[in-house]
Amino acid sequence: MLNILIEPLKFEFMRNAIAVGILLGIVCAVVGSYLIVQQMGMMVDMIAHSVLAGLPVAFSLGFNISIGAFISGIISAVIMAWIQSQSRIKIDAVMALILSTFLAISVTLISLLRTTKLDLDGFLFGNILSVAPADVQQTFVITVIILVAVKIFYKELLFYTFDPLGAQASGLPVNLIYLGMISAITLTIVASLQTVGALLVISLLIGPGITAYLLVKELHLMMGFGAIIGIIASVTGMYLSYYFNMPSGAAIVLVVFGLFLMALLFSPSQGILTRKKGE
Repeated sequence: MLNILIEPLKFEFMRNAIAVGILLGIVCAVVGSYLIVQQMGMMVDMIAHSVLAGLPVAFSLGFNISIGAFISGIISAVIMAWIQSQSRIKIDAVMALILSTFLAISVTLISLLRTTKLDLDGFLFGNILSVAPADVQQTFVITVIILVAVKIFYKELLFYTFDPLGAQASGLPVNLIYLGMISAITLTIVASLQTVGALLVISLLIGPGITAYLLVKELHLMMGFGAIIGIIASVTGMYLSYYFNMPSGAAIVLVVFGLFLMALLFSPSQGILTRKKGE
């Protein structure tokens, strides 16, 4: 049994992949918890597709593609907020429109700029086994920045999350808080691109959080339990990928869903099979 756990760690690519998986398991759960409480899970999908538009631009200009992805994600969120403030269109419809538009922009730019060396499939579906030590360092820095920011502004974020109108009335800079949250979401997605990819990152951002939501009630506990679930899912998915030759990103996502399903069925307070009849 011990050999099963130790053998994959002999390889540097597995050590790098597991390290990144642990970091993402933590940061995705923390950021995702805010989105779940605000019922804004669709925003993850929108930004995850929108960041792709910045990749070919940054690549063709010789910039770090993470910078291009981050800027593109922020622009999409600002456009969404502007359209929402200037019209009566439902936010889910606006997100769907922006998602498809930015995805079309990314495909068009890849063709026009002739960035054929840019592996779009890799960013869509992820490849955690290709993670380099520099990627581990980048993910670590992003994780630390987000966790420190959440720690410092926890009370303000808590107030804004549960009562945005009350937060605005009390004088909190709600626009800056919104921009900060969008920045945290985008940074998390950028860090996750090589791991699970844009199409699967929504599971890592939402899955651990909603699993924890079935087990605990307070936001800080939701973050903590979600981080533990995210770590378990990432590490377990990596071992499944190693031993059963499965795609790493897909393996992680399947473990996330498996843990959610267990909580849905057996949660002491909200489980389908364990709650009292009539509740």
